[in-house]
Amino acid sequence: MELTLIAASLSTALILSNAASISLAASQLKRRTTIAPPGGKSQPVSIVVPSRGVEPFTHETLERAFSLDWPRYELIFCVAHADDPVVKLINRAIARFPKVPARLLIGDDRISANPKLNNCVKGWEAARHNWVVLADSNVLMPRDYIQHLMAAWRADTGLVCSTPIGSRPDGFWAEVECAFLNTLQARWQYAGEALGLGFAQGKSMLWNKPMLDASGGIRALAAEIAEDAAATKLVNGLGLRVNLVASPFEQPLGRRTLGEIWSRQARWARLRRVTFPLFFAPEILTGAVVPLALALVAAAGAGFSLWAAALAVLAAFYLPECALAWSKGWYLSPRMVAAIMVRDLILPAMWTRGWLGGAVDWRGNAMTIRTKAAELEETPSSA
Repeated sequence: MELTLIAASLSTALILSNAASISLAASQLKRRTTIAPPGGKSQPVSIVVPSRGVEPFTHETLERAFSLDWPRYELIFCVAHADDPVVKLINRAIARFPKVPARLLIGDDRISANPKLNNCVKGWEAARHNWVVLADSNVLMPRDYIQHLMAAWRADTGLVCSTPIGSRPDGFWAEVECAFLNTLQARWQYAGEALGLGFAQGKSMLWNKPMLDASGGIRALAAEIAEDAAATKLVNGLGLRVNLVASPFEQPLGRRTLGEIWSRQARWARLRRVTFPLFFAPEILTGAVVPLALALVAAAGAGFSLWAAALAVLAAFYLPECALAWSKGWYLSPRMVAAIMVRDLILPAMWTRGWLGGAVDWRGNAMTIRTKAAELEETPSSA
């Protein structure tokens, strides 16, 4: 009976913490609305976009970047190698939108083992304005992209970010990636912000350039293997906060495979493990597997139906999660519950992988992330 009571109590506590995280995230998030451009004088903004390779939505994301509803902004595209196929697409987009100040910079500043950060250095140093956005090339920027970033800046802010919200999935595995990105990772990140634990996310990062330059500039982000982890620690060290936009931006997914999801999520898990180990350790408890197992132990000990216990736990976990996606206008389909269940089955293996060494794939490079965040080896990838 003692084991039954302990299992039931722990399962209940995890179910309640899951519900609390959804409530906290919902309190921070808003359904997308359009923000009008500033009526008076506005701050000019530089947008630095590190690019590599051509992806299914590259044409659209490029066009969106040139169509922002902000009075004064410049685009700085950064590519490491001149023979990258995305160079032609960027040059065509620059030619198509001559009214938008835009430049393409080619070169690779090896300041770290982080290829994305290395690619951004030249863009940061070339930026003409005091407000700089570092934006991944696969972010689908809405017309009011800059307005949403600026609206999240407060007097005690050191950095504004947006998590990626997966959209336009093509196939079941892409829906599994939506389940990872949206109602799990974004949800917990916004719940953390509600508790005063703001974490940076590298997809879209709004910086005040003089502030970061006074703390070592973009090169200071080489202190950690992940630039967003370094940004979080730098901003917190200054006594400032990382804020998230109220309506995060889309990342269109297209088709995904199980291997692609595993590769990306394994890399992120390993990076979280070496940069924030105390926060990574309890991630094993965020899915339904552990509370479900505990509930089944409790049900067996009390003589209750195992099927009824399982259905009760899954309903308590997944119905609020789907309600969060629906209320914020995120992708939701009849297959999403199945996708969320598959995600939760993957989570324990992903969490275990985060504690292990070995190589992970980082956009064509096999990266070996060691026990210290700054120790990373880069070798040619078979991919």
